[in-house]
Amino acid sequence: MAMNVDVVSTTAALWTGEASSVVVPAANGSMGILTGHEPVLSLLQPGTVRITPTSGSQVEVEVSEGFVSVDNNAVTVVVESGTPADAK
Repeated sequence: MAMNVDVVSTTAALWTGEASSVVVPAANGSMGILTGHEPVLSLLQPGTVRITPTSGSQVEVEVSEGFVSVDNNAVTVVVESGTPADAK
């Protein structure tokens, strides 16, 4: 089972796809998210979002502060700004 993941900034989509895990820079430290994770809403600090897609290698997206929402295997990361995964 996979999660639908969207990482977006105020100006662009930074990464969208299916993933088996996501690690975000939560305000109180890194938070790992796997399929079936309980619903959560958390603030983010600047750092790196690490995504393990269902196919392919790990993706890293540098982000500014924002928030992450998790509900029903849907992960939405909303940030002020970030570097798209394909720009590295």
